[in-house]
Amino acid sequence: MQLAPPPTVTRGILLMIAAILCFTAMDATAKGLIERYPAPQVVWARFAGQLLIVLVLLNRRAPVMLRTDYPWLHLARSTCQLGATAMFFLSLGHIGLAEATALTDLNPVLITLGAALFLGEKLGPRRIAGVGVALVGALIILRPGLGVFSPWALLPIGAAIAYTGNALLTRHLGPKEPVWTSLLHASIFGTAVTTLALPFVWVPVLGPDLWLFALVGVLGTCAQLCIIRSFSTTEASVVAPFAYLGIVFATGWGIVLYDQWPDLWTVIGALVIVAAGLYRDSLLMLKVLHQYNCPWSVHACRQLAELPSSCPTCPRPRSSGSCAASPTTSAAR
Repeated sequence: MQLAPPPTVTRGILLMIAAILCFTAMDATAKGLIERYPAPQVVWARFAGQLLIVLVLLNRRAPVMLRTDYPWLHLARSTCQLGATAMFFLSLGHIGLAEATALTDLNPVLITLGAALFLGEKLGPRRIAGVGVALVGALIILRPGLGVFSPWALLPIGAAIAYTGNALLTRHLGPKEPVWTSLLHASIFGTAVTTLALPFVWVPVLGPDLWLFALVGVLGTCAQLCIIRSFSTTEASVVAPFAYLGIVFATGWGIVLYDQWPDLWTVIGALVIVAAGLYRDSLLMLKVLHQYNCPWSVHACRQLAELPSSCPTCPRPRSSGSCAASPTTSAAR
């Protein structure tokens, strides 16, 4: 496989960071709106805004992109995405932004588990350990039985599970159809379902809040497009770990906008979840970066005994074989 040059790697990382910044800004905006409006109304703004922007970007290509050979899979994927968004937004009216984001960040390890169960991907000791440790981190945040547990905290976990289903279906559909098809179907489904709910929950929108509703849709769509571009230009294993910056951004938004400081146990639990995810992905990320001759990644891989002695950038004695990280050869061990 032809790999992108290092500047493209940097661009992919920056796009992922921009996506996470937009997502957390959208969540922070939604949290403020949910204090004054019903959650379904805010979720409607999220999907209606995305639908409008996608239709503008696709223009005459929209009818073509809407065609699919897998309508039921798109229906299931769209249901998962709507469920994840709805549960997360609903939780924001009852728990802090940092707590909700930390619990939702269980989804990477749940995706690992789901990929092994449903897609037949290998689940080795490293990934099993990552899943177990991440669940411990969630329990630290939830603290059931200690008098501080809130049932509303289960909503972000439900959102993480729904997002896992969305991600697995996206992975299954990805090689078969353009990503615009998934975006369009999800936007239409989310807008249609929430529109049906609007007559029962609608609260008149105050003038100053109109731009906030619009901002939710714009930020969500920008985040989606940045993620798509990031994964299309750079190896997923390199950019995915940067998604954990969402906890940092969410904490910052919560402090600045709502004066909500996470407690010590939430911080500890979030760090455990992040460490589990990074532990799970670290070797793969380092191997990919090693292909670009990044000195620090070479050193780290060597310390973990993951590079063969024949690697041209590794100052260990050489022997026959080829670099395990090379895209054009098989692993030496």
